[in-house]
Formats: sequence, C-alpha cells, structure tokens
Amino acid sequence: MSDIANSDEFPEASAKSAPEDRATEGPHDEAEANPVRPYVDLGGVKILPREGLHLRLEIEEGSKRVVAIGLDYAGSTLQVQPFAAPRSSGLWNEIRDQIADQISKQGGTTTLREGPFGPELVAEIPVAAGQGGGETSRLARFIGVDGPRWFLRGVIAGEGAVNADAAGQIEDLFRSIVVVRGSAPMPPRDLIPLRMPATPAGSAEPGDA
Repeated sequence: MSDIANSDEFPEASAKSAPEDRATEGPHDEAEANPVRPYVDLGGVKILPREGLHLRLEIEEGSKRVVAIGLDYAGSTLQVQPFAAPRSSGLWNEIRDQIADQISKQGGTTTLREGPFGPELVAEIPVAAGQGGGETSRLARFIGVDGPRWFLRGVIAGEGAVNADAAGQIEDLFRSIVVVRGSAPMPPRDLIPLRMPATPAGSAEPGDA
C-alpha cells in the first residue's frame, strides 16, 4: 500500500470510491450476491458465516436500535455500517475528511493511504489507560466502499490494522459482506436499518454502541 497523503490527485468529493472489481469480488449489492450461500440476514447487511467468526450487534442505548455490526475474526475486529447513498455519486471521499477531523479533535492523528478498497485512513486514536496508567493510543483503519445507492463503512482494529496476514483475512471478510439497500426512499447518509438475525446463527450477541 502506498501513502498518498501528499498527493495532489485527490478525487472529487462526490465521486464514487470502490475497487474496480467490487461487483464481482465484493462487497456485494444484494442483486449481485450468490442466492444459495448461507448468509446471516441482519437487515441492511448479510454476513457469510465462517469458522472462528464471532458476531456482535452494537445497540444504541437510548433507542435500542442496532446501529452497527461488530465482527471478531482472526485476531481482528471489524465494525461495519451500511448507509443510503445517491445513485450516481459517492459518500466516502467526503465522509473520510469528516472522520479525520473528528479524530483530530480527539487528539489523534490520521494518515491517508491507498489500500485494497481505495483510499483509507490509518488512525492513531487516544485511549485512556485507566488505573493511573495515563493515556495510550490504538491503531485503526477506516475503510469505505461506495456501491449502487449505498455506502459501506468499515473500521478495522487489532491484528488487521498492523499485521499483513491478518489484514488479508479481515479484508476478505469485508469483501464477503452483502448490502441490502431495499427499494424504499432514504435520504443519503441515513443508516440502512439493521436487525437481529431472524434465527440464531453462529455466536451473535448484543452489545452496547
């Protein structure tokens, strides 16, 4: 991966950002997914089960709605959120700048680089150590893919943020996700509704957002 932080060739904010092979290799739109694969249906996304994958539902305390899906796999964590997007333009190039600004206000730093899904942010985020241990930081990768009328955001932490072999495994998991946009009108940036699986599958459990 190459660092593009000092590049003058930044994409336009409204341009779509996605791998050239997204339609065949993922993340997939529902219309592109293999209908016979045993996906876990979580509403706005479908997850393909695999050995060692642990699924968490992140719940907003006030509304009790599911606001993100947490996936623990191969020593890494991947948080995913699907959002509605315009048909002909993307969200990632604009949202990426907003994430960098938020992390900066928290006292962290971000580096823009080219990753397997296109531009991504590598962030050092300050974390309170507790028990008088002062403050430390954690490394996270913010990735995003613009699809047809949807945008899928991912946050990778753990081994997948620092180890190339682990990164490949968690990136493959992100590629296997199916986004279910639905046909209902939704304003861009609205979270596509997520839900508990209809039938228990794997090791899914609720968590607090």
